[in-house]
Amino acid sequence: MAETTLANGLVTDAVTQAQVQVLGAAPAHATGALYQAMAQSLALSMQNAVANQQHMNAIGTALTSQCVALIASIPTAADTRAVNAMLVQQELVSAIRDLRSMVQSLTRTDQVPGR
Repeated sequence: MAETTLANGLVTDAVTQAQVQVLGAAPAHATGALYQAMAQSLALSMQNAVANQQHMNAIGTALTSQCVALIASIPTAADTRAVNAMLVQQELVSAIRDLRSMVQSLTRTDQVPGR
């Protein structure tokens, strides 16, 4: 065992006081570390939520513009094709009528009575 001397008692008191201080401050340090970890976790989750919201907004904007472009282009192209087909058919029908009338007029003039 150690001898009981004046220096030995001072050292023992100093060590005891240091241990008491460490043990007394430990809950406060642990609580502070816990609060800091919780705050960092909460901040990171909020940052992730904001980033996800921004990405979803970008996807929504791209999807909306694609849908608008699709809606704007399909009916116009279909209408243009339909009108073009109708015009071509009308031109063809009128050309056939003109040819028929010309052929009929030529066949009538070629037939001379009494031949």
